[in-house]
Amino acid sequence: MDEFGYLSVLLSIILGLSVTQLLQGLSGIIQNRSRVRIYTPAVTWAILLLLIDAQAWWAMFGLRQHHPWIFLDFVVVLLETIFLYLLAALVLPRFDTEGPIDLRENYFGHSSWFFGSFIAVLIVSLLKDVVLGHTWPAGLNLAFHIIGICMSLIAALTKSDRFHRANAIFVVLIFTAYVVVLFTPLR
Repeated sequence: MDEFGYLSVLLSIILGLSVTQLLQGLSGIIQNRSRVRIYTPAVTWAILLLLIDAQAWWAMFGLRQHHPWIFLDFVVVLLETIFLYLLAALVLPRFDTEGPIDLRENYFGHSSWFFGSFIAVLIVSLLKDVVLGHTWPAGLNLAFHIIGICMSLIAALTKSDRFHRANAIFVVLIFTAYVVVLFTPLR
């Protein structure tokens, strides 16, 4: 097994836990639908996080050519997966309680932590390029990150339902463009 093959085991486990958390949340909505008050931005973010986890795993394939690995290299990649897991844990509530479940209440109850964690993912993603490649991401990659950080900062600070509904749609569109433009081929 090569260096990255060894290191990617832990990264894959954490991403797998993130995907598991999201799928459990979505299945919890379905199984408890009679007592769940749906909030579209929360469900949209949960589905989007599944795609973000898949994109992170997809992009990590390119790290197989990175040599040599030092601990700082591994820590920055590990931090990205940890923050992705935290996002998955915050986006939907646990379904192990009795009574009604309000996804809007849960969403706004965790919004500052959720969007703060999303900012952290984006910053760590930028730092990953600096630590591993010794350069800042260029062009569109940097622009997508800056847009994401700005939108997340606004989302962390506002409780406007209208903004959060529009922001969820905007982030889906911008993330789709990000993947299509920068990550369609496996590298």
